[in-house]
Amino acid sequence: MNMHTPSGHTNAITASKVIGTTVYNTAGDRIGSIEDVMLEKMSNGIMFAVIGFGGFLGIGEKYHAIPWSSLDYDEDKEGYVVPFTKAQLEAAPSYSINDLTKGDGTIARDASYSYYNVDPYW
Repeated sequence: MNMHTPSGHTNAITASKVIGTTVYNTAGDRIGSIEDVMLEKMSNGIMFAVIGFGGFLGIGEKYHAIPWSSLDYDEDKEGYVVPFTKAQLEAAPSYSINDLTKGDGTIARDASYSYYNVDPYW
């Protein structure tokens, strides 16, 4: 399994520290921020990060499920970098917050891992 190793922090981090953190693409463009993380209760794992893109004060905002292993913390940026281009991110499946939990979250998770070609953790 091809897993990115997070840099700049320990193996453990609180969700409250992750939520609100800015996310950048490989070109260094700010693409959004982490709105939430989806937890898989049965395995105690993280299914995906919920990234908010666009919108103003929550109006018109799209939410994307990004595989957790794809986020790499960059201390200089004080944010996460994902190895995806702006075009890839703009074309990615997007959801409402409620849609992210449909099918116990597996619908969004499976679509995300497939779209970004990330090896599943399950």
